[in-house]
Amino acid sequence: MNSQTSINGDPETAPIAAPRGRPSSMMRSFGTLFGSNNGEAERRPSMQNAGEHGYVEFGMQDPDRSGRTLGTFAGVFSPVALSMFSALVFIRVGFIVGNAGLYVTLLQFVIAYVILLFTVASVCAISTNGAIEGGGVYFMISRTLGLEFGGSIGTLFFLANVVGCAMAISGCVEGIMNNFGPGGYFAGEEGFLPNGPWWSFLFCTVINTSMLLVCLIGASLFAKTSVLILGIVTVCLFATYISFLVEGPKEVQVPDDNHLLPANTTLWYTGLNATTLANNLGESYSEDYTSKGKMVDFATTFGVLFAGVTGIMAGANMSGELKSPSKSIPLGTLSAVAFTFVSYVILSFLMAFTTPHQTMQSNYLFLLYVNFWPPFTAIGILTATFSTGLSNLIGSSRILEALSKDQVFGSLLNFILKGTWKGNPIAAVVSSWVLVECILLIGSLNTIAQINSVLFMLSYLATNLACLGIELTGAPNFRPLFKYFTWHTCLFGLIGTLVMMFVINPIYASSSIILCLLLVIALHLFSPATQSAQWGSISQALMFHQVRKYLLMLDPRKDHVKFWRPQMLLLVSSPRSCCPLVDFVNDMKKSGLYIIGHVRVGSHTDLDDATVEDNKQWLSFVDHMRVKAFAETTLAKSVREGVQHLIRLSGIGAMKPNTIVLGFYDNEAPKDFFQTSTSPYKTDGFNTGDMQNFPIRHDGEEKHIDVTEYVEIISDILRMKKNLCLCRHFHRLDKHFIAKSKHVKYIDVWPINVFDPKTENPFDVVSLFMMQLAVIMLAKWKHLTLRVFLCETTNSNTTAQFDTLDPNLPQMEIFARMKLEQTLKSLRINAQIMEIQEWARDTEFTRHSRILKQFTQSAEVSNEIVSEENLNRSLLYMQRVNQIIRERSDQTALSFIYLAAPPKIDSADFNERSVRYMELLTELTAELPPTILVHGVSTVTSTTL
Repeated sequence: MNSQTSINGDPETAPIAAPRGRPSSMMRSFGTLFGSNNGEAERRPSMQNAGEHGYVEFGMQDPDRSGRTLGTFAGVFSPVALSMFSALVFIRVGFIVGNAGLYVTLLQFVIAYVILLFTVASVCAISTNGAIEGGGVYFMISRTLGLEFGGSIGTLFFLANVVGCAMAISGCVEGIMNNFGPGGYFAGEEGFLPNGPWWSFLFCTVINTSMLLVCLIGASLFAKTSVLILGIVTVCLFATYISFLVEGPKEVQVPDDNHLLPANTTLWYTGLNATTLANNLGESYSEDYTSKGKMVDFATTFGVLFAGVTGIMAGANMSGELKSPSKSIPLGTLSAVAFTFVSYVILSFLMAFTTPHQTMQSNYLFLLYVNFWPPFTAIGILTATFSTGLSNLIGSSRILEALSKDQVFGSLLNFILKGTWKGNPIAAVVSSWVLVECILLIGSLNTIAQINSVLFMLSYLATNLACLGIELTGAPNFRPLFKYFTWHTCLFGLIGTLVMMFVINPIYASSSIILCLLLVIALHLFSPATQSAQWGSISQALMFHQVRKYLLMLDPRKDHVKFWRPQMLLLVSSPRSCCPLVDFVNDMKKSGLYIIGHVRVGSHTDLDDATVEDNKQWLSFVDHMRVKAFAETTLAKSVREGVQHLIRLSGIGAMKPNTIVLGFYDNEAPKDFFQTSTSPYKTDGFNTGDMQNFPIRHDGEEKHIDVTEYVEIISDILRMKKNLCLCRHFHRLDKHFIAKSKHVKYIDVWPINVFDPKTENPFDVVSLFMMQLAVIMLAKWKHLTLRVFLCETTNSNTTAQFDTLDPNLPQMEIFARMKLEQTLKSLRINAQIMEIQEWARDTEFTRHSRILKQFTQSAEVSNEIVSEENLNRSLLYMQRVNQIIRERSDQTALSFIYLAAPPKIDSADFNERSVRYMELLTELTAELPPTILVHGVSTVTSTTL
């Protein structure tokens, strides 16, 4: 594997390895046996081979400095086995068997290990699906569930490792004092070591500092130390097995801290005895003398058991030092799980066969009396707790290093990156050591022991969740080499871990989950890495999976008018000039689909498709505007052709646009809202040097389309059966002013076709569509009032001209008002009805209706040529209508006006009629507040339940 260079220049595989010129020491041979180096050929690979086959941790430029020297046994099997043994193997197994009985104990071990096995399967699946870097569980979760979730779990897992290290050190010192302190098993009443809280803290500091030195030298020494300790623990464990088989009956003393039994009580060890086994088969729960007489139950014993065997991540934490993480983590972890399970089952059976349950309940250190050489038990307890603390210390430093490299907390952890030497995170190790010292000052750690176990299990839950999520997405790139898992195993592991969290302590479990969620939110809002992380998030894959499923279920044939909502396609030339309109349509969509479309005029024969880069800019624009919209761009030979593409192809399935929104075609110079100092949309993010993205048309420059093509686009939209909105004067729209102003009070609806006024206009599809849109905006601007203007005309079904006033006109106006009131009531629309008296009384409004119709889709077939005089009178008519609207719009925030359909494309003089049509619309909407010309083609309101 990659070599390092010692101080004297000799290459070495670890900082403590002897130079090659010296005879190999026993430690070097021992380390080589378990994977520290694999021969001379592997020690010095060329940079070329490292680039082809090596793995560069976190983007390091020199693979030779990566420090990946550990094999499966030393790097994974040993740390996992020792972490799963911990102090449980020599202290707590007797407590479990003595209270729960052999049958329940074996059942608990099976349940615990099944849950662990499914969690290990999830770890193996993720770790064999790609290159694994340093950070272990944090790396796997963050690269799967995303930085926010991975960062929060990684932070809590780091703290759990720190506290776990302190607890292991405290347990180790407690074991030392029980054996060599005053009243200790080996030291008598005087003791070899002084006792007291500060003496205990001193001993804890000495042990913690010795662990620090091991970690500072490097992962290779840690691995060799773990292998050595595993060998010692295994020897002590086998000595315990042999003692159970060869030792006869013995007397066991009652410990001094057991105040539940009388002082003269005698405890016995019977040796192999069928009666003892029969008595130990069933449950026999009693009081716990270390917990002030608290009654033991199934949950207590299972909590102790499960908390003691949750060290399965110890190998994954060393992923940055493993030669082949994807191979070593599955093989080493599964082997260690199997080894510890068999060891625990054998130990449980021998205890039940030889030791009465009263003895196991009353003295948790009874193995000291049973062992044929008592120091074996003492050595086993001390080395097991020492190795657990060492594993937690180096694991926490690697997680802290990974968090700093990913900039999860920004520049706060930059000192960790600067304090790395030859791939060993010195600053991370020292920081972890300092935190452990701080926690050791607490003294008694029993109060945080359970929450520490809960935090460990929370990381296992997240690992199962990550594997379950990525399996359910069906992503083609999820092809782990480890095949022995399914989503069922992930789900079972997730549920099992979650249940065990609440079995251990429901309050701590709830608190840890809430804390995790708070960290997720905090990292999402404040972490600088959330925007720069490029490794993807499973949330996107899961959302895609669910959205695709529900889109397939969304059947357009089952649409009903009761559940109609606007699905908008806003056609934009340059976003610089239409920011208020983009923002407004976002409010008007009423939780419906919103697409911002743009047509880029060009040729399909170009080598590069310009819309590929355009899409990125448009997505950035959507982010800048903070609107809930999709961006679609297309390349076409003309704007009209591109608009047809967008209308037909935008959206997917039943989520297709039903309403097309365009800006108005006029000669006003566009306003650049990105550069206007008072604009709420001001930004320099779309400027590259002197170049501007989204170029804007300046005053005097030629437009991209002429008026005829614009009217053709309008005709195409209506022929495709889409609702149409033409928006004018939206550069004047100021949402903040409307929200604060006491002068602006109304939203106006003008349900009259000024080109062809009829009595039925307020009740047709177009007017009802206008009212629907107005009600939507009223929900956004709740302080405004809706006004519907009743422009009554006597022209019901004909276009006759009226020279005298109709004597029945007042009665007809009353009838029209009542009908409109009834319509609004049935539609549950609260609005004021404003009557325009002069509309029907002024003969000018009806005198030229036949001429005005010639510029719309309702034009009659006639060879009559429209004279210039009639054209001028038509413009005067529109000016008069505009004056009426303008006089009533002083306090209006927004106006909806009935839009007549444009002239037919196949008419002989379409070009001329199109020009006249737009001239009339321009006069109609001149100097009005923000105005929307609306033409609806489908029913959008319902009066039924």
